Amino acid sequence: MLVKEYRICMPLTTEEYRVGQLYTISKHSHQESEKGEGVEVVKNEPHEDPVHGPGQFTEKRVHLSSKLPSWARAVTPRIFYITEKAWNYYPYTITADGHPPQCSFLPKFSIYIETKYEDNCGDSENIFRSDKILGDHEVSFLDIAFDEIPERYYRSLEDPRFFSSAKTGRGPLREGWRLHTQPIMCSYKLVSVKFEVWGLQTRVEQFVHKVIRDILLIGHRQAFAWVDEWCAGMTMEEVRRYEQETQEATNELIGLVAPAIAVSEVGQPTATHSAPASAPSTPLSDEAPDFLAPPKTRPRKKSAPETLTLPALRERTGAE
Repeated sequence: MLVKEYRICMPLTTEEYRVGQLYTISKHSHQESEKGEGVEVVKNEPHEDPVHGPGQFTEKRVHLSSKLPSWARAVTPRIFYITEKAWNYYPYTITADGHPPQCSFLPKFSIYIETKYEDNCGDSENIFRSDKILGDHEVSFLDIAFDEIPERYYRSLEDPRFFSSAKTGRGPLREGWRLHTQPIMCSYKLVSVKFEVWGLQTRVEQFVHKVIRDILLIGHRQAFAWVDEWCAGMTMEEVRRYEQETQEATNELIGLVAPAIAVSEVGQPTATHSAPASAPSTPLSDEAPDFLAPPKTRPRKKSAPETLTLPALRERTGAE
């Protein structure tokens, strides 16, 4: 098992990012979905934990058939998805507890991610006190502005080096921004990848970490680049409404299809282990997943708004 800790700073507060994270995940999932492919939301409901208090439970199906490499498509059914179950007690979130989601055709492969969010520049040491960690693990700071991402996923409008928020006045980000920017928060992510196949373990585990690194960078860049869409006083109630509307549109776009193969489910988590509700479900391929590429032009039966403004939300609320 290869364990690494990633620290990703953002020019936001943890309270702001709570809204931004939900907005970004919903919008990105809708953009990258199409008929038979994408992220289908099965459940999204409140959940109460005796230790962590109120939270949100989500269950998603990440449909991946066309995202798998050719060798995997040859041994899996045409319809394939990964099930992700998550418990979000922000700023503490959980996705697996001892039994991470596993591909049924690759029973010895698993990904386990823990995440904590704090208002600092990533200088908290030993934030993960977990019996899963044996000895030291590598800590990597990911810079949303100056770390490279795969060229095909680059968008100039989402580049923090050039983006300037009209509503918050934040950005563009300059060299060394993490040490002098206010406000600032950090996503601490402990990522464990396990592939217990002799002769392939090291190569596969290192490759999956690279894919996860790219996913984390792209997702956090988008959250900042879209800040003017969600930051101006958007409440949790309003972002939950946007999330619901977008999920309904995405589910309709994907189309509900009966799976020929499912992934082992995760049991109820305990209080001793944690992972993020947004843990990426990573397809095995030679490159980063295609669903992070810019959206294709395609007809849609129903589409969620690219930006759901506060006046639109309030107008809908008043009409109900």
